[in-house]
Amino acid sequence: MKIKKFIQLQNAIPFLIHQELNNEIILVTSFDKLEITVKYLKYHIGLQYNLLSCISGVDFLSKNYRFSIVYDLLSLTYNSRIRIKIFVNEITPVNSITNTFINADWWEREIWDLYGIYFEKHPDLRRLLTDYGFEGHPMRKDFPLSGFIEVRYDGNKQRIIVEPIELSQEFRSFSFETPW
Repeated sequence: MKIKKFIQLQNAIPFLIHQELNNEIILVTSFDKLEITVKYLKYHIGLQYNLLSCISGVDFLSKNYRFSIVYDLLSLTYNSRIRIKIFVNEITPVNSITNTFINADWWEREIWDLYGIYFEKHPDLRRLLTDYGFEGHPMRKDFPLSGFIEVRYDGNKQRIIVEPIELSQEFRSFSFETPW
């Protein structure tokens, strides 16, 4: 699909910024306009972005809107891709798009599990990659690299032991001004 054709249709899509990079369109929209933007891109006869190829999360630790969620859509009819970005903080819930794209279910659960971004109206939002008793979200940049507990097998007791990690030095938080 040509970029000029898309720009003619842009008045109907509620987005904030659009740009073109490597012949791909990138939209930045607000989190409350995400559902209508995705539905418009999927069901409009001139666009037909009816394949959700990926949803990913990004953590920007030092920003006001800490997290970004990136949705990649593909139009098989017009052989074009579009990327939608939204920015949220730790407490802002995002509306789920599982009603529009059923395959968003798995990716939204993954983002909830790894980043802690809550999706409203999600049919089954629970942990996917970590244990049910796991505390924290491991893909956040403030999560310690070693975690909080250690799980190991004890040969003498012949069972799995869960114990808190004992570090030889204090945990040091990362600062962007002094990385060393």
